[in-house]
Formats: sequence, C-alpha cells, structure tokens
Amino acid sequence: MKTQSSVVTAIVGGALALAASPDVQAQSAVTLQGVIDGGVTYVNNLHGGATALFDSGILSPDTLSLKGSEDLGGGNKALFELTSQFDLGSGATIPGAGQIFNRTAFVGLANDRMGSLTFGNQYDFMFETLSLGRYDGALLFGGLYDFRQGPFSALGVPNNPTGSFDFDRMAGATRVPNAVKYHSPEIAGLTFGALYGFGGVPGSFSSDSTMSFGLNYTNGPLGLGAAYVDVKYPQLNNGSEGIRNFGFGAHYQFARVLAMLLYTNTENTASGARIDVYKAGTFWNIAGPWAFGLDYEYMKGNAVLLNDKAQQITTAIQYNFSRRTTAYVEAIYQRASGDGSVTQAWINGLNQPDDAASNRSQTLARVGLQMKF
Repeated sequence: MKTQSSVVTAIVGGALALAASPDVQAQSAVTLQGVIDGGVTYVNNLHGGATALFDSGILSPDTLSLKGSEDLGGGNKALFELTSQFDLGSGATIPGAGQIFNRTAFVGLANDRMGSLTFGNQYDFMFETLSLGRYDGALLFGGLYDFRQGPFSALGVPNNPTGSFDFDRMAGATRVPNAVKYHSPEIAGLTFGALYGFGGVPGSFSSDSTMSFGLNYTNGPLGLGAAYVDVKYPQLNNGSEGIRNFGFGAHYQFARVLAMLLYTNTENTASGARIDVYKAGTFWNIAGPWAFGLDYEYMKGNAVLLNDKAQQITTAIQYNFSRRTTAYVEAIYQRASGDGSVTQAWINGLNQPDDAASNRSQTLARVGLQMKF
C-alpha cells in the first residue's frame, strides 16, 4: 500500500508531467497551484496561560490545487478542480490522513452565455460570494483568526471542533459534498448562483441536504453581495433541522483604500440559538510594497446563548516582496460579555477544547510569511 506522502508525490509528479506535455497543452490547460503560509503566534491567555506556537494556514489555508479546462468550441468548455489542504508543520493532510482532495473536488461544463454547472465537493455561497467578494477583510489581511467564533460554543454546530468555529461559514472551512452548483454569467454587473447538496436519505429529499444561494453586483468601485445557506445535520432532529446562515456585504474602493461592511446571521433551527454579526473594515494599499488592514466586529448571541457578546479588533501590516510573497504582522483583541456566570473570549482558529481564554479577554499577535505559486 502506498504511503500518504507517496500518493501526494505521485499526484504532483503526474501534474507536472501533464503540464509539460505539448500535446496536452494544445488541447487543454492544466495548472498546478497553491498557497503556503507559516508563522509564529503568541496568545496571552490560552485557558489561563500565555503561550507561543507555530501555526500554519492562517492568512490563507495551505493548499495544493490541480485545475484544468478543455475548450470544446462554440464558447463551451469542460473544467475540473481538485484541491488538497495540508498542515505545513507536519505535512499531513487536513482534516485527516488520506483525505487529499477534501477541500474541493468537482467537474463541470461552462458556456460563455449560459454560465457554468459543476458537480462534486464545493464551497457554498457564504464563502464564495461574501468572502471572495471582498466584503470581509479576513481573507485580505486578518486570516483565519479574523473570522467568527467567540463565546458561543453552545450554538452547537455538529461536526465542529468547538461548536462555533467559523459559525457563519465565511472562512470556507466547511464545504458541501455531493453538490450541484450553478454560476450565472455576468449581466450588467450582476452575477448569481445556486447550490444543492444531496443528503441521500431514503424517503426524505431534504434530510441531511444543503441549499445555498448567492448574488453579487459590481458597478465601478461599488460592490454589493448577499448569500444564504441552510445545512441540515443528522444530529439535529434526525436531519430535518440544521444551521441556517445568511448575510449581506458592501464595499467601496477609494483609490488605494477599500472600505467594507458586512452583516451575517446564524441560527441553529433546532435550538433557536442565534448570532448576529456586524463588521466594518478597511484595507489600505500604501505606496510601494506596504499594506495596512484594520477591522472591527461585534458578535451578539440571543437569549438561548445567554445574551453572550464579543467585540473584536484586528489589525495587520503587510510587506509584499512580490505579487506572490508576503510577510505580515497582525494583532487581535477580543472582549466578551454576557449573562452567563462564565463567559470566555475565544478567538477563531484556536480550536482545541482548552484554547478559550480563562476570562473575558484574549489577545493574539502573529508574525508570518505567505507564498503563492
């Protein structure tokens, strides 16, 4: 049996050989690309103690992707994507051994006038519309730590390391398996899409299923976006209840400064637990290789979550050695409050059960390096 590393080596070697073949290049385009991010993080209060740790995949996940398309003529093409996520510190695949294409794996058809239809393991539109649409500064400068978690483990998202990690699905940490997805072409600045993930439960079409929609509008420097996703889980009322998210975003480009506004709403439809998130941020491309980001977010749980709340400030400075290589320093502060006797701050991405703060505040600082290829 091949080892995990030998399987990945064979895939990479085959992709390189494929990309180098002139016969293949004449008929189709296949690319190998990825992102590597590593650095050192200091946390002042990790369940009562300060610590420094090596952490990877923070500014962006560490991924290796094979992407390809074939021109079928008449404005039609076939396409595919296979993406693996890995841990830079150990080289292991994420989330587990042997799951080399767990990030994305899909195939489809696209037409210049009709849009695209894809089949497989894919992102929903909370990530694709709102995060990739630049309505959230996290993918620009804050990274995984800048997405949502807070003192909301009682939200109870199934199969979640903390119960509330990336609860509004903006980080793309959770994909939709067995999904059919449609993207429209751009029409006067407007694009939209829909996704359905099949649950495969006999006798029930909706159990364990996923439904998602997204809408983007761009007009010069202005961008507007909206997204919705409803995921049914077998752990919640036998697959008939789940976690429902929706959100709206806006951004405006002022010369070198991008201003962003975001609202998301997350609800456990079985328990009624709900969180509203309000976020505002800015990303400034300073003259030369320097860039600066700053955002503020307010997370508010309802009475089912004991009215827990969290405020978080994220700031980062980046130095771009090139278009592919970026060094960065970031700092995050979170302050939690609520009606519970114990309300603990908890910055997203600190995913072990004892990674919450011992009290209502938590501060984090990081120095990292990201390279794209």
